[in-house]
Amino acid sequence: MRIAAKTDIGHQRSENQDSYRAGRQSDDTVWAAVCDGMGGAKGGKVASTIASATLEEWFIEHIDDTRTAEDVRECMVEGIRLANSAIYATSMDNADLSGMGTTVVCVVVRGDEMQVAHVGDSRVYLLRDGVMRLLTRDHSIVQQLLEDGSITEQEAFNHPKRNIITRVLGVDDDVLVDWMRVPVREGDIALLCSDGLSTYVPDAEIEHVLNTTSFYEMPDALIEKALDAGGVDNVTVLLVKKQETEEENG
Repeated sequence: MRIAAKTDIGHQRSENQDSYRAGRQSDDTVWAAVCDGMGGAKGGKVASTIASATLEEWFIEHIDDTRTAEDVRECMVEGIRLANSAIYATSMDNADLSGMGTTVVCVVVRGDEMQVAHVGDSRVYLLRDGVMRLLTRDHSIVQQLLEDGSITEQEAFNHPKRNIITRVLGVDDDVLVDWMRVPVREGDIALLCSDGLSTYVPDAEIEHVLNTTSFYEMPDALIEKALDAGGVDNVTVLLVKKQETEEENG
């Protein structure tokens, strides 16, 4: 398994409120998470950092104890709920952080399967045989409008409410976590990203980068695309490749 990642503040923000963590276990199981914070000048960074750090500690302590796919699912969902509770408790204890929250998208890849859990509009894509597909469903106003047929895909990409999300970690004492499992095979690449990439760079351009760039150069190339599109938001990309043989880090 291979992991590559990068985050960038962008051209217009004064602080990077994105956060990510990833790790590889001794059995080659890989876990990874990307969080995109929100909630004022201080809150967003605090929320995303709490979420990613909580998940890192949780996976390091518990992922090796999972045996079945159901064990992994329970581990992921419990870790995200624990992160939600930690953010919520912190906001309740500090008026300056009231209302803070973060998205989270998380994957665990073990053997021939990837499990995905998420809250918010950060995304997971899967590239296989040159074709990229979106695995997650945005928890957003624009996604709801798309699903009820009120707007088109093109209108969604430029919609003024495209940054309004409907589900987030930390604003309530509990949270509903979406989860799925997908088969993976040699050569597959999972891309986790904040909306600083997906909102400003069309999927076709992301797919082109993944098909024309060596693996360890993909984070830089994707970040550059987002910056070229204006760099309006913080942007984070994290890639996991199912690769059994050693690959030169170019």
